[in-house]
Order: sequence, then structure tokens, then C-alpha cells
Amino acid sequence: MERLFKLTDHGTTVQRELIAGLTTFLTMSYILAVNPGMLSETGMPKEAVFTATVIASLVATLVMAFAANLPVALAPGMGLNAFFTYTAVIGLGYSWQVSLTAVFLEGVLFIFLSLFNVREAIVRAIPGNLKRAVAVGIGLFIALIGLEGSGVIVGSPATLVTIGEITSGSALVTIIGLIITIGLYANKIPGAILLGILLTTVVGIPFGVTPLSGDFQLFRAPAAPLFFQFDFSQIATMKFFTIFFTFLFVDIFDTVGTLMGVTTQAGLTDAQGNIPRVKQAFLADAVGTIVGAGLGTSTVTSYVESTAGVAAGGRTGLASVATAALFLVALFLSPVFLLIPQAATAPALVIVGFLMMRAVTNIDFQDLTEGIPAFITIVMMPFAYSIAEGIVYGVLSYVLIKLLTGRLRDVPIITWILSVIFVLRFFLK
Repeated sequence: MERLFKLTDHGTTVQRELIAGLTTFLTMSYILAVNPGMLSETGMPKEAVFTATVIASLVATLVMAFAANLPVALAPGMGLNAFFTYTAVIGLGYSWQVSLTAVFLEGVLFIFLSLFNVREAIVRAIPGNLKRAVAVGIGLFIALIGLEGSGVIVGSPATLVTIGEITSGSALVTIIGLIITIGLYANKIPGAILLGILLTTVVGIPFGVTPLSGDFQLFRAPAAPLFFQFDFSQIATMKFFTIFFTFLFVDIFDTVGTLMGVTTQAGLTDAQGNIPRVKQAFLADAVGTIVGAGLGTSTVTSYVESTAGVAAGGRTGLASVATAALFLVALFLSPVFLLIPQAATAPALVIVGFLMMRAVTNIDFQDLTEGIPAFITIVMMPFAYSIAEGIVYGVLSYVLIKLLTGRLRDVPIITWILSVIFVLRFFLK
């Protein structure tokens, strides 16, 4: 383990890494229920999508572990699966086979972009203050995800969002779980976040939030995935290019943002905020996307919930190995893992959001040309409900304010190129 993952160099232990991997898995295990349910609306068999989701996540996470040695787990991305279902298939009328083809080709292109360091160059072109702002924005974003998913925050036609009914049901369990988790974490109990998830799951039983039934099955054999169900007949059309480009764009910057946030929180970045072994990290999601498309699921990307594992002590790829192992177990014991409700993972996401907010103290707000773009990056992630959009508006505002103040030399060439691509993207929707 020491030779493979350099645990001592990273100030960690095998036990801590395993707990971190379990924590990450528990906070992102909702995808095993959500992704099959969403993609099944396109006509894809839910059981087959479940198998594809698990295998693609497992493969990509193992690549991340051994190639990049980072505590980052991967799975089919939320948002990307919604675009697959509601825009590409239901909205534009493409079959799910054509949409899988777009995902597959995106993964192939990602391989080349990663091998030729294009994606690495994109990361390095993002200014240091914006990188720190990305970590803060992701913290707010995942806290919002947790609170919204558990019903603490709900939609409102009058104020856009408002407090939900917190005296009953899922929201009440989340509040109780948050109190438990805060107490454990503030008292520096080892594995506090993981313990919080497990205890909140138990609390949810009498409230009917943790689902238990009399016909509960411990073991369930996995269904066969959808092997290579591609349709290349539409690849020459403009609509196909539009969905292909959207998959490509969102995945690039979701992954960039997540990697920056996770590695910053873990203290793995260098003085300039650069991510270690970033080429290998990008290869992981490219490989996962290709495998996922070949088996029948939407784009695989790095998961922001990995920050929960980092908060639990994860610093190396061993945490990712533990997460991947649990994906394998979930393939056969899915009823057990699907017991954990969102109300139990929401407190963990709120605590992680707090931990990631601490990066805000390292942002130079005194320099308005740095502080204003950083602020825009931070607020756009939760407000637009997208890591990618936060990066887009952050980079565009950075270039614009440097232009308006005559400080063009502060803007790297690649950042200029990115800003042009971002502007063009608005016209390709």
C-alpha cells in the first residue's frame, strides 16, 4: 500500500483511507437509484442501466486510483443524465441509441484531449484566485444539493427557494442528522461524517424516511447491461453536434471544477493551485465515459461528493479503491445500499460545504480584478445549479474586467481562447 499510494508522504493511514472511501461511496450512492430511474424514461431498461452505472463507476474510479492516486470517485454525472434524458431524447427526439453514440464519441475525443495535454492546459490557464473560488462555489453548491434533496430547501414561486416543512419527514431527519454530525465532528470523533450518515439512516427508520419493507432482499443478481447499442446514422446533423458539444463542454468543466475543489480541500495542490497528475485524472473520466457508453449509461465524470471522503481523511487513491470495491459489492447487494436516504447524506454534504468555504480566506478580494470574478464564480455555481456555469461566468468576467482596466497582460492566451469558446457556446445552444 505504501509503495502504491505513498500513504506516509500524504500523512494518512490505511484505516483513514478506507473510511474515506466508504464515506465517499455513501454520499454518492444515490446515483445508483437516480441514474437508472432517470434514463429509464428514455425507454432504456432500468435494471440494465443500473448494472452499467455500477460497472462504469467502478472502472473509472479504479483508473483514478491507480493512474492518478487521487481520492476522487467517478460515476455518471447528475445534470449530464438529465440532459441525456430530457433534452437529447425527449426534447430533440433522438433515440437513446443515438444519444449513447454522442456520449461514446465524446469519451473518445476526451482521450485525445487528455493525451495531448489540452485539458491540462485548460486547468493551468484558470487563474489562481478563480481556482480557489471554484472550491468555495462547489462547497455552497453541494450544501444546496444536500438541503434541496432532503426537502430542507424547496422551490417557491414567490421567492424561488424557501424553507421546507422541517418539522416532519425527510427534512426533520436531515436536521436531526445535521445536529448529530456537527456534534461528532466538533468533538473530533474519528469518522464523524461516516458515523453521521449511518446514525441518520437509523434515525430515519421510525420516520418512514429510511425505506424498510417485509419483502426485503439482501442479494440480487445483476442484470446484463446494454452492450454497444450505438446508432451512428445522425452524426452528420447539426442537432447531433449540439448535443455532442454540450456533453463535451459540461463534462470538461464539471471535471475541472470538481478536481480543483477536491484537491484544494485535501491540500494536494501546489502554490499555484495546480492539480497533481491531472492528465491521469482526466484519462479516468474519459475511460469511464467510453466504458459507460458501451454498457448503456450517460457521461461519467468526477464526483463532487468525493469532498466528503476528503473531509473524512482521504488523501490518496486508496480511498478510491475502497469506493470502487463498494461499487462492486453494490452490484450484488443493491437493496442494502439503496436503503440510505438522501436525508442521511445531506448533513455530510452540508459539513463538507462548510469545510470548502474556508478557501475563501485565501482569495484576494482587495484586487477588484481578481475579487469580482472570484465572487461571480462562487455565486453562479449554486444559483445556476452547475459547476460548469460557475467556471464559464467566472472566466468571462475575469477577462472582461482585465480588459476594462487595461491589465491584459494578466490574462494567459489560453484563457482568452477559453473565453471565446464560452461566448460561442451561447450561440450553439
